[in-house]
Amino acid sequence: MPDLLLELRSEEIPARMQRKAAGDLKKLVTDALVEAGLSYEGAREYWTPRRLTLDIRGLTARSADVREERKGPRTDANEKAIEGFLRGAGLSSVSEAQVQSDPKKGDFYVAIISKPGRAAEEIVAAVMPDIVRNFPWPKSMRWGKASARPGSLRWVRPLQSIVCTFGTEHEETVVIPFEIDGIVASNVTYGHRFHAPGPITVKRFEDYATSLEKTYVVLDAERRKDIILHDARDVAFANGLELVEDEGLLEEVSGLVEWPQVLMGSFEEDYLSIPSEIIRLTIKTNQKCFVTRPQVGETLSNRFILISNIQATDGGKEIIHGNGKVVRARLSDALHFWKRDQGDLPDLETLEAAAAKFGLDLKKPLDQRMAKLDALGVTFHAKLGSQGERVTRIRALAAELAKITGADAALVDRAVVLAKADLRTEAVGEFPELQGLMGRKYAVLQGENASVAAAIEDHYKPQGPSDRVPEDKVAITVALADKLDTLVGFWAIDEKPTGSKDPYALRRAALGVVRILLERGVRLPLLATTKDADLLAFFHDRLKVYLRDLGARHDLIDAVLTPETDDLLMIARRVEALTAFITSEDGKNLLAGTKRATQLLAAEEKKGTVVADSVSEALLKLDAEKDLFAAVKAASAEASDAIAKEDFRSAMAALSKLRAPVDRFFEDVLVNDEDAAIRANRLALLRLIREATGTVADFSKIAG
Repeated sequence: MPDLLLELRSEEIPARMQRKAAGDLKKLVTDALVEAGLSYEGAREYWTPRRLTLDIRGLTARSADVREERKGPRTDANEKAIEGFLRGAGLSSVSEAQVQSDPKKGDFYVAIISKPGRAAEEIVAAVMPDIVRNFPWPKSMRWGKASARPGSLRWVRPLQSIVCTFGTEHEETVVIPFEIDGIVASNVTYGHRFHAPGPITVKRFEDYATSLEKTYVVLDAERRKDIILHDARDVAFANGLELVEDEGLLEEVSGLVEWPQVLMGSFEEDYLSIPSEIIRLTIKTNQKCFVTRPQVGETLSNRFILISNIQATDGGKEIIHGNGKVVRARLSDALHFWKRDQGDLPDLETLEAAAAKFGLDLKKPLDQRMAKLDALGVTFHAKLGSQGERVTRIRALAAELAKITGADAALVDRAVVLAKADLRTEAVGEFPELQGLMGRKYAVLQGENASVAAAIEDHYKPQGPSDRVPEDKVAITVALADKLDTLVGFWAIDEKPTGSKDPYALRRAALGVVRILLERGVRLPLLATTKDADLLAFFHDRLKVYLRDLGARHDLIDAVLTPETDDLLMIARRVEALTAFITSEDGKNLLAGTKRATQLLAAEEKKGTVVADSVSEALLKLDAEKDLFAAVKAASAEASDAIAKEDFRSAMAALSKLRAPVDRFFEDVLVNDEDAAIRANRLALLRLIREATGTVADFSKIAG
């Protein structure tokens, strides 16, 4: 079966768009071909900075003929109905339709519509122009003289050529020559723009990929990444160093080069006085270079790894020199930021009111920055006030939370008032992703308590499912206060996440609270803290996601979780105990016995059958019901004691003893006795079972 090769070559595509664009091309083309009646065995996309390529294998040469029967109105229907049917079926008169009979509905018209299949080449030529013209680039542009015309082609960067060949492995391929704004698809592409800019004639994917490799283009992005990573490791090792790996940067630089060449540059060792995080971000952000470190230790070296797209004749000396100049200039700026942030602000006299409000010491640089943040009235959110007002709210909340976490109240308060101070530092102004981390470094420099410094960095954490959770009690307290203030605030102004939209990362904040409470064993009454039942339901949703990711069954979570339960740690422990218990023999007994009793009770309640308010021992006539009543009382008492000790496994084990008396009850006792009082009493006995087991879980929600 034939294969299809497609290449769209342009000027440089931004690295961040390449992978998605190649995936979009694959989906758009294969979907269009399948919709047109073709099938294929496999498809793979490729991308470089200058081309998107699609290799489709085993494409059918022709779409199948289609014969469709379209049922119309009865033959005696009104004229308008018949005309509408003919128009929809593409028939000019009823003589072109067939008449079929139905014993019940009578005679009706049927149109036989036949559509002959089309050659794959015709289909490709028909679908490709629209796909290219309507390609979903985040941003696109027009260029050249044609850009003045309405409806002219838009592309992420000027589109330069198109390759489209079709044919089997052993036969000559053909070009499918569709045209888009004067660019006609052909079998000609071009190699590396500097090393081999001349034309290359290609037939099918194998010789296309081979020809590109010979002209200094590595087509496969994963292979480019592998080349860069291994060569960078080797170059670092050869110089007695170790590469500081960065998957995001590796992905980006692989999208900047077609022929990756790994080189090593250097900068003066004096710049190593700058924090490693700033050096790494400066070099990464401005020059897309990797940093290195000694093979022993965590400090950085003064050597960096750069990736060139040119195999230079001088071994890369000029490229290294040029990159080194830029790196030094940027590090000089970074050193300036680092030193300035440790000095006094020039307008201290204007910050005294803010300092008094937060108990700040204006002799200390970080305190000055917090006072400046408040004095400037920097907005947190238009409806939630300034950053200073937010710190005031967090301060009050953290004071209450410290009573629960057991953290030192004075250290918590100090950490809160300094937590946002680094937002006014020049280092964070240049690199916002360093907020918190820089605050910790500046706090250590001015002699803050180690717990305070740790809390300044960690109060933003965890920022995702794989991020670490704060450990220090002060940090735990401030992190909870920060996230809870965010959630309560945005709930108050009705800015909640909707569908996939979550501009304020509220799901992440809620998951952060869940992880802190569960992973650090914090018992926090969320409803009493937030005073919002709707927000509590949001926490429940995040808790379900978290527990399911850990492997918990959804039905067991639902069996334990009630709308008013606000102790997430207790919920998690109940789910853990129930998960372990339900597969045991005792667990199976408890589930079977409870379900039988509660299902019968629920059915009678639904019918409106009277259930007594409580069980009357005087109305218990049979030994089986007397024994069950005694067993329920004993099991309930034992389970209650276990629950008070938070020993949920023992509580469940106590309740599982009800299986035998429940079975005997159903064997010997007719619940729906003719005597209404006895019937109501027996139903009340079943309700006792439901109430007793309900103290650990709602067993009606458990599957099995």
